[in-house]
Amino acid sequence: MLKKYRYNELTEDQLAELVTRNADPSAAIQDTVLQIMSQVRAHGDQSLIDYAAQFDKVSLDKLYLDADDIDELAYTINRDQQRALEIAFHNIHKFHSYQLKRERVVETMPGVKCWREPRPIEKVGLYIPGGSAVLPSTLLMLGVPARIAGCKQIIVCSPPQASGKINGFVAYCLKLLKIERVYLVGGAQAVAAMAYGTQTIPKVDKIFGPGNQFVTKAKSLVQGMSNVSIDMPAGPSEVLVIADESANPAYVAADLLAQAEHGVDSQAVLVATSEQIIDEVNKHLLDQLAVLPRREMAKKALDSSYGVIVDNLVEGMKFSNSYAPEHLIIESDQWKPLTSQILNAGSVFLGHLTPESAGDYASGTNHTLPTSGYARSYSGVSVDSFVKKITFQHISEEGLEQIGSTVEILAELEGLHAHKNAVTIRKSK
Repeated sequence: MLKKYRYNELTEDQLAELVTRNADPSAAIQDTVLQIMSQVRAHGDQSLIDYAAQFDKVSLDKLYLDADDIDELAYTINRDQQRALEIAFHNIHKFHSYQLKRERVVETMPGVKCWREPRPIEKVGLYIPGGSAVLPSTLLMLGVPARIAGCKQIIVCSPPQASGKINGFVAYCLKLLKIERVYLVGGAQAVAAMAYGTQTIPKVDKIFGPGNQFVTKAKSLVQGMSNVSIDMPAGPSEVLVIADESANPAYVAADLLAQAEHGVDSQAVLVATSEQIIDEVNKHLLDQLAVLPRREMAKKALDSSYGVIVDNLVEGMKFSNSYAPEHLIIESDQWKPLTSQILNAGSVFLGHLTPESAGDYASGTNHTLPTSGYARSYSGVSVDSFVKKITFQHISEEGLEQIGSTVEILAELEGLHAHKNAVTIRKSK
């Protein structure tokens, strides 16, 4: 179960080592990804068909499903499942719809007006991992803000199931999003296809979505090897739970396991105000782990997880800010005073009745978040991720009179006389 450390006994080097996780993948992974990218760039669709046979064990006649195929698959799920996806879609749409706002025009001097306006990224690529797994939530988390932003072309790639199709849950989400084509491509080859384009799959401007080490490495490489950008650096999922004596240890254990079952490289960290809390949580971890279908995977994830004992919640927040978690859960009656102290976190869950799984699926917030400490400098996906902000300015005759001499002086100081003349020639009219 969770190994235990005392925060005030850690040296600076020990703390740095404790919060470091998910180092770069091996050179072998990078070499494999580079080879895949090279093949896709050189051979296009044929390489994707070959990789589907090699990695997915599927023989594809075509690389996509169209609207009729999606419609047929969407209605293979029952009405309760459809309704759950509709509620999630509604809540995600409602939360994200408030993010697209027009900024005010600022008059920096009389007659000098400056402002910014958002414009959608025209072509975006959404990578939805899973194949035989059921991962509709990721499609909603990416597709909804893309639609709200107004992206003209939304390309969706997802690995095929053994049937050569996708599952009905993803298909139903495609219908909700009014997306009429999905490409049956997974792994690093999907990232390469969207970055470079093939005979069938259009090239995009920005790629979104989580994935395994191969997908993650492919995203980092295409950002440096093409003019395509990515949503954020990403790695295995993680959670940090801060708990005090008011926390329910069964709830805490459930939250840690909800993260651990993602994969063997996931990490679940407990920061507690006493050693007794960690001991109690460990007991519940054993009990709850025993009945989980994915218990072997979760157990391996817990092997690389740990607990940290702090003297108080303020000290707990200091450790959390050093760790910069993807998901931060504060299981305490005293969560309100702590919110202003949160400096680094992807998404935050407050109080005893707010499990991280609510944000994963249906509360409305986005679950595509920075991991591996990148919450120090990156935000999670939002509508802002799908737009760029263009600056505008307009200078009137009065404004040119007000600002002209300042620009002339500064341009001359820098030895850029053509810059100066661009103002002078207008003033002399």
